[in-house]
Amino acid sequence: MERSQLRVAHAVTPEGVLDNAVITIESGRIVAVESGSAGDDNQHQFWAVPGFVDTHSHGAVGVSYGDPDPAANQRAIDYHRTQGSTTIFASTVTEPIEKLERQLAVLRGLVEADELAGIHLEGPFLAPEKKGAHDAALLTDPEPESVERLIAAGGSALKMITMAVERTGSEAAIRRFTQAGVKVAFGHSNAGEALTRKSLDWGVGIATHLFSAMNSIHHREPGPVPVLLTDERCMVELICDGIHHAPVIARMSIDAAGVDRVAMVTDAMSATGKGDGRYVLGELQVEVTDGTARLVTADGIPGAIAGSTLTMAKAFKFLVEEVGCTIEEAATMTSTTPARWHGLEDVGRLEAGRWADICLVDDGGNLRRVIRRGESIV
Repeated sequence: MERSQLRVAHAVTPEGVLDNAVITIESGRIVAVESGSAGDDNQHQFWAVPGFVDTHSHGAVGVSYGDPDPAANQRAIDYHRTQGSTTIFASTVTEPIEKLERQLAVLRGLVEADELAGIHLEGPFLAPEKKGAHDAALLTDPEPESVERLIAAGGSALKMITMAVERTGSEAAIRRFTQAGVKVAFGHSNAGEALTRKSLDWGVGIATHLFSAMNSIHHREPGPVPVLLTDERCMVELICDGIHHAPVIARMSIDAAGVDRVAMVTDAMSATGKGDGRYVLGELQVEVTDGTARLVTADGIPGAIAGSTLTMAKAFKFLVEEVGCTIEEAATMTSTTPARWHGLEDVGRLEAGRWADICLVDDGGNLRRVIRRGESIV
């Protein structure tokens, strides 16, 4: 069995930061992370952090996950890997149940081939008042038949679903999804404080892109955000692209919830890695201008934000440069926390027995090298 060693200035490990670290890799897995002697080339000046875990991503390079062509989906996966995302959930958007079943079949094959770590359904059980970039005509209540069809189509590959907890039948659906091993996320919801708290009792444990597509905080009408930030049963997603929310909001959220309950996600759509232009998200047209994706409306006025063109590499740098996080804090939120929350036991930490999924970053948080299963990607 081939064995190799990676020497770095610092390694972020479960026990803390290890200086002058040597990471020993064999058969794609980490054998040991130990102190050693510093090297003399540029790579040895970097930080080793766990490979990024993106559990909310819709595609890249012109491809939306769920495309009928598995090779097209693979191109999007491969692009995100070059940006440090060594573990990926493929997210879909609101579609008719029949189409979601077809998309689940394609994506399930990629999970079984170990190219994806899971599937995330964002919709169709969302609130019209908070639809964001979802087609309002396709939003629906989580009727038992639809719930069972999605569970059957996704199988063990279906890891998460985002729901508006106020829709008729939500409590039963949340309990059923949870029973089937599917994490339920609060999102695209018009619920207030009390119902949000109830939904956590039903089994909700994640907040989809906190602040976006939910009621805002008001000092007399708190809404869902304070509940989601302060309840220990809930992990919150943040999209740190400088568009979805300001850096000070990210800092406030991290301070309130702690790095062990905050996960960075990209919410990346098909324009990621391609540039400005016209794209399709589900059944809707999207225009990307200066990296910001918005729905195309009939009157020509830019519509709701439609996902992002963010990568995890950019999110990591944003945390360090704009939010003021340490490399260790950023590593926890881009990898360790989402991996732990979703039960991904082979990734998210630099320690013996885990996959050798490693990102090398510099002191400014810039991505310099990506290793997946012990092999260099970039």
